[in-house]
Amino acid sequence: EFRRVLFRSRGPWPSCDLSNFAAHSFVFDGIEIASMEGFLQALTYDNPKTQVSVCQLTGIAAKNKGTPRREHWQKQQSLWWKGCQISRHSIEYKRLLWKAYKAMYDQSEGFRKALHETDGKTLTHVIGSHDPNYTILTEREFCMILMRLRDS
Repeated sequence: EFRRVLFRSRGPWPSCDLSNFAAHSFVFDGIEIASMEGFLQALTYDNPKTQVSVCQLTGIAAKNKGTPRREHWQKQQSLWWKGCQISRHSIEYKRLLWKAYKAMYDQSEGFRKALHETDGKTLTHVIGSHDPNYTILTEREFCMILMRLRDS
């Protein structure tokens, strides 16, 4: 049996359901969110109304919506939630991510079931960047959040 789970949006279950691209609806901070990718890409927008619409996206549509905003947030090293600017490197940002993932965990049975299927296994992710200056969520941050959720 494999002792490691590698995340792939088009990979076998449970990996595909643990991808941020997966459609797991949840409500966070009063906003309906269709996928974690939608939430993460919404953080690149400073306009709260735009954030709400980006939160409704899943998969590659969500990813593509955030792409034009990449240079903007990277230059400032800031993201936004509900009109508030947040430093990418702050404890406040880490708490925001944790609360969003916790909301998804609490509200999505499919996500919870997939995550607990990985009990006893190491979670790894190799797509994306490991540098927080260039990505909203590093591979390490992603895996640490999921393992913390699973083990709590």
